Amino acid sequence: MKKPTHKIYRTTNWPAYNRALMSRGNIAIWFDPATQWYAPSKGKQGRNQTYSDAAIQCCLMIKSLFRLSLRMVTGFVQSLIKLCGLNWTASDYSTLCRRQKHIDIAINYQKSSGGLNLLVDSTGLKFLGEGEWKRKKHGPEYRRQWRKLHIGIDAETLQI
Repeated sequence: MKKPTHKIYRTTNWPAYNRALMSRGNIAIWFDPATQWYAPSKGKQGRNQTYSDAAIQCCLMIKSLFRLSLRMVTGFVQSLIKLCGLNWTASDYSTLCRRQKHIDIAINYQKSSGGLNLLVDSTGLKFLGEGEWKRKKHGPEYRRQWRKLHIGIDAETLQI
């Protein structure tokens, strides 16, 4: 019995293909210049806080969204502030570490007005590791590893 031939896909529109690949990594984060980034003076004895709770919460939200360490968050937020053209400074990691104990991270979400139409998909994900090349070259030694992933998507807003 003859093996079926594999289809060969050729890219014919390279500029569109390159733009599509670049847009996959596009991220847009804006800072409102009217945001009170620095904490106001409380008029009490002792040293005032340098950064407002909104600034700390913003840094901690970026930390949880991108799964970064505190030192990486400091650099990431500082580069975002620089790209926005603001003359703010990002808080250092020790300030974030101290203040994260007292601030709850609130990641906003959009509520639906009526009933929720939920689309559920269940698919398999294959684990790739260092042995993938060896398995292609010498054949499988053990069973391939698959995990099942369940995804729920709102039908109206397409939020996952």
